[in-house]
Amino acid sequence: MEPPWQRCGMLSLMASEAGQCGTMRNERRTAQLLNGISLMRVVMVLPVVALVELGPTVEYAYVAAAVLFTVAAATDFLDGYLARRWRATTELGVFLDTTADKLLVSGVLIALVAVGRASPWAALVIVGREIAVLGLKAAAATAGTVVRPSIWGKLKFNVQFVAIVLAIVRYPHRIGFLYLDEWAMTVAAVVTVLSAVEYFNRLSSVLGSGRQ
Repeated sequence: MEPPWQRCGMLSLMASEAGQCGTMRNERRTAQLLNGISLMRVVMVLPVVALVELGPTVEYAYVAAAVLFTVAAATDFLDGYLARRWRATTELGVFLDTTADKLLVSGVLIALVAVGRASPWAALVIVGREIAVLGLKAAAATAGTVVRPSIWGKLKFNVQFVAIVLAIVRYPHRIGFLYLDEWAMTVAAVVTVLSAVEYFNRLSSVLGSGRQ
């Protein structure tokens, strides 16, 4: 028969292991929830794009597109807030979050160009920046560097969100020689370029070492 202190030690060890297992399960469920929110944002790109393209011929399609786009964008703020609150940031989560943002913005911008509500030049700048930064992140990853989102990246997304919503619902009167959404899209393009410059400056050492 085991002495009481040995039984107590075994029980404490089992309790500790059970607690660790429970913590791991909670962390896994949290990561799955956050990744699911990002994947939902990816799925919502298709109906938003379809509604924008139906806008010229279907009544209230633009309104529905704006509402759905706003909901999709709100999930970005939601999963970011939850990830910070629960301290559940993972490499997969960061990848899904940034990919979902890029797909949402790029897809809707292309649809807006197709229906004449966005400048092809602004879309080229914004989409081109996303492709360039993706390539930069891939180069950094080969060097073993993880690129974390910056305040410029979040500012860029916020300004783009406002510009895209304004373009979808378009205020019918010009302000000067541009519509309100066109002024906003111009600002979004400028902030997008500044965001790209910040990324390249931050990772210039990685790019430089790769050429040596």
